[in-house]
Amino acid sequence: MDQKSLQDFEFNINPEDPVFVISVVSKIVRIPIWTLRKLDDMGVVCPKRIGTKTRCYSKAQVVRLNYVYHLMNEEGINISGIRFILEKQEGGDEGNKKI
Repeated sequence: MDQKSLQDFEFNINPEDPVFVISVVSKIVRIPIWTLRKLDDMGVVCPKRIGTKTRCYSKAQVVRLNYVYHLMNEEGINISGIRFILEKQEGGDEGNKKI
């Protein structure tokens, strides 16, 4: 019988698959749920909806939110400014697409 270790049971998550619910994301990125909802409303980070209410974020969106947290709390930039910065970094109109 082959001896298995914990590493043998690792798995990969597609960075674009929506797997994290808003409460988990809030804890990971240290952004309050109400702010995550506002970021969604303003088109900064728009999670996929499961059903009519449940927001599910992808790993790529969580990484983006970590950057948003840095801009908000360490650089002192408001949500409108963050949206502008992200749009410029992503090449203009592409920044308006919902991810």
